[in-house]
Amino acid sequence: MKTKRLVVAGVAAMALAGGAGTALAVGGLTPPAEAGAPDTGSRPEAAGQEAAGVHLPGRAPAAPNGPRVVRPYQPVEIGQGAKMGLLPEGRQNYVVAWDGYEDAVEQAKSLAGDNIRPDSISGGMGVDGDDVLFTGAFRTDTVPARITLRIGTGAEVEAGMLMLPGRPGWGTYYHDAAGAGSPRGTVEVTAYAQDGSVLAHLAYDPSPAIR
Repeated sequence: MKTKRLVVAGVAAMALAGGAGTALAVGGLTPPAEAGAPDTGSRPEAAGQEAAGVHLPGRAPAAPNGPRVVRPYQPVEIGQGAKMGLLPEGRQNYVVAWDGYEDAVEQAKSLAGDNIRPDSISGGMGVDGDDVLFTGAFRTDTVPARITLRIGTGAEVEAGMLMLPGRPGWGTYYHDAAGAGSPRGTVEVTAYAQDGSVLAHLAYDPSPAIR
């Protein structure tokens, strides 16, 4: 069984599957990346590399794709054997689990999740050798048409997006970077509106946590 190490930058409630099974306590974390990070809600033992998303002006080409709408608690395969699920309980409350998905959801139902700032993004990584799985949440008044990641000097890559039915004002994203190696340089996550304007932006340096 693979043991995933989760590096966090302002995450909502996540489930981490390690050698001993799935747990909502997040391990292998670094101190906050900057002051004024989002409220971490009631997530147990939740300390981490937290970076607040900031709203930026600007425009970029954006396709009107939008998030995939999923049912509450629906397990969605997001790569590398991980499943993501969104919960209606709490604030921006979701799980990412490599094992024991149902147990992770049941535990997360009692959590408040994270109240990330309006017009912002959270982010984290599941790291296993050269395999990296990027995940996070967005909270925006306008539903993003797309979310991209740029790692270091690399090109922008598209992330998958999920949200609950209706207009809950938040959703999640993910990007499977299996075999890409440990990220070097700044990780930038950007949410775009349909007209290409920037809704929210997050930048964090993952290198201290993956040495």
